[in-house]
Amino acid sequence: MAKKQSAAKLHVFEPSGRRVWTVAGSGDEHWVDPVTGVCSCRAFHYNRTGCVHISAASGDDYETVRFSDEEFGGFLEGLIDEIWARDTLK
Repeated sequence: MAKKQSAAKLHVFEPSGRRVWTVAGSGDEHWVDPVTGVCSCRAFHYNRTGCVHISAASGDDYETVRFSDEEFGGFLEGLIDEIWARDTLK
């Protein structure tokens, strides 16, 4: 039986150790900062309270994905583009 894939992902960039959390929602991926309790989802934007994505990134069930520091800029650009397209097209 295959292991269930976690919705939460911790993206670690090496060698700097930069960390970016994302959580897959229903059809969308959201940027999450579990330390400050901020999420890019609409529910958080409109309610300014916690959401299921923050809870997911705060738990023990997450996948760690490693990248090189050279990929950091492209990763952030892609994440911002995805959030921008999602929030401006809906």
